[in-house]
Amino acid sequence: EMAGIFGKIFVGIYVEIKRSDGRIHQAMVTSLHEDNESVTVEWIENGDTKGKEIDLESIFALNPDVAPDDEIPQSPEAPLPPSNVAKTSKIGAPLKANNYFFYLLNHLPTIFLIKCFVYKMTQISEKLSQSQNGHTHMTSFSRRKSNCVKEVEKLQEKREKRRLQQQELREKRAQEVDVNLPNYEIMCMIRDFRASLDYRPLTTNDLIEEHRICVCVRARPLNKKELSTKDLDVITIPSKDVVMVHEPKQKVDLTRYLENQTFRFDYAFDENSTNEMVYSRWLRPFLRGGWQPWPPPNQDCSKGIYALSARDVFLMLKKPNYKKLDLQVFATFFEIYSGKVFDLLNRKAKLRVLEDGKQQVQVVGLQEREVKCTEDVLKLIEVGNSCRTSGQTSANAHSSRSHAVFQIILRRRGKMHGKFSLIDLAGNERGADTSSADRQTRLEGAEINKSLLALKECIRALGRNKPHTPFRASKLTQVLRDSFIGENSRTCMIATISPGMASCENTLNTLRYANRVKELTVDPAAAMESRQGGHVNQLEVLEAQWGVGSSPQRDDLKLLCEQNEEEVSPQLFTFHEAVSQLVEMEEQVLEDHRAVFQESIRWLEDEKVLLEMTEEVDYDVESYATQLEQILDQKIDILTELRDKVKSFRCALQEEEQASKQITPKRPRAL
Repeated sequence: EMAGIFGKIFVGIYVEIKRSDGRIHQAMVTSLHEDNESVTVEWIENGDTKGKEIDLESIFALNPDVAPDDEIPQSPEAPLPPSNVAKTSKIGAPLKANNYFFYLLNHLPTIFLIKCFVYKMTQISEKLSQSQNGHTHMTSFSRRKSNCVKEVEKLQEKREKRRLQQQELREKRAQEVDVNLPNYEIMCMIRDFRASLDYRPLTTNDLIEEHRICVCVRARPLNKKELSTKDLDVITIPSKDVVMVHEPKQKVDLTRYLENQTFRFDYAFDENSTNEMVYSRWLRPFLRGGWQPWPPPNQDCSKGIYALSARDVFLMLKKPNYKKLDLQVFATFFEIYSGKVFDLLNRKAKLRVLEDGKQQVQVVGLQEREVKCTEDVLKLIEVGNSCRTSGQTSANAHSSRSHAVFQIILRRRGKMHGKFSLIDLAGNERGADTSSADRQTRLEGAEINKSLLALKECIRALGRNKPHTPFRASKLTQVLRDSFIGENSRTCMIATISPGMASCENTLNTLRYANRVKELTVDPAAAMESRQGGHVNQLEVLEAQWGVGSSPQRDDLKLLCEQNEEEVSPQLFTFHEAVSQLVEMEEQVLEDHRAVFQESIRWLEDEKVLLEMTEEVDYDVESYATQLEQILDQKIDILTELRDKVKSFRCALQEEEQASKQITPKRPRAL
């Protein structure tokens, strides 16, 4: 009965199978499953053995020659030899030629060997026809050879017929697509390119690798806006660590073509990857091995990365090795917008970032809220997100205009035990607005550009064990300084990209940025030379090259621009420096203005006392005049100083505007 179900299929036979991407190729049957009428097949691809379970109906559809209905009648002369007695046949009882062919076919991996076998049979046939030998067994062999050739021809005809059917099916599918689409030609190019790829996407069975610095990419599906405009998906993720971008190009003769750019990361997640899969590969290893990873939050707090992270934190604290430490959990949430820091859990109160003599960075006034469970964390996140600064761009209707930093802090008896920072970076499309006519937009873009460059270099310095980390180059890296130091510091970053062709440039910029972050290979000799004082030499060279004064912030900014000279032109460096100076002067002017305002209140009180004194009949006129003169002198001195600072601030505004007009942006090289 089992033989009737499986027809001519047995373990060891090669059959044709159809892959999920439409490809058809041969695979060997390794086991038969009578209970669910299926077989397991295996094949070799790129040096790896792969396998899958396929139902019999699909096998018979592609291999009608092995189906029970098309079974070739067996000759009574000799039975089909079993697979383990291929060499036990005797001359007196020769194998039937067609059965012998099927036996060999089931054990040969390629059509090439079958053709060689047919060619050999043809040669034997010609020799036998010329021979006058009348032995009966030779005549019988010649007849059997002829049957073998016929069987091969039948197989070849069936195979060719199936290929034609598949070709017709592909053409029919292509005709179903609207040829009037504006990018129909590009769509066909992408489809044909994908058909030539070997796909091996990330699965839950793949091993989880640990990295001190982990960089991943996640591609989302096309959104409603992109689908409504019939935008094309130009992203392909053929394997667990490779991302391909099909960028449309046009030649001088207006011929269109694809420039397929390939990037490799630690992990690549396609649109079918779940949050749980992303979290388990990307963040959970860092959470268990260290307390300072860097993932961006998911907008859906109840099901996203935030919830999974908070859940694991509280689960770990219940384990014996952490429970005995009696740790308390606190949370902070703040944003960095145009170089300024605001507390999202305290009505967006403006905060000051100060560095003490021990180079410890403190965010003055930042509130910490104690949390007891995952729900407490999610409530704080919802509160903070509701007042976060955002705006609309051409790429995103709700693009983040600020960097948001959510921190889970573990304290033991008041002292910090560990910190877990989750950072949602501003949309990178805003970083391209440094030439905008609107000053606020320019400042936003400049701060985003500078902070992303500084973040990249700080992570690279962490991975290369560099002696100096340019954390002062931006406010973002300054407040996260303690995440770059220490042997237990770990970093993971996920770059989320759009698959749409309209966002191709932004997608490439994001991938190039993430690719530069992961460039961590360094020559040991070069690393040793750097640790022996290469940073000082770098700064000396920069001092001569850029020709500006020295300060910790300016040194880090110079170093940052020098390390990214292919992306930052001298004019762009001048602009960044003007913006940094502008931000510093703005803070100083505001601080002085507040001080003058408080002093003015004291002046009013003193003047009120003087005026009340003049109401007396015999008041001391000389004392009145002396005190009034002192008050006026103080006013003149303080107000003149504030006026001069305001004038300098206005000059800085004009310098920033002039510097923005001189920018000659450089496009980063393809990596």
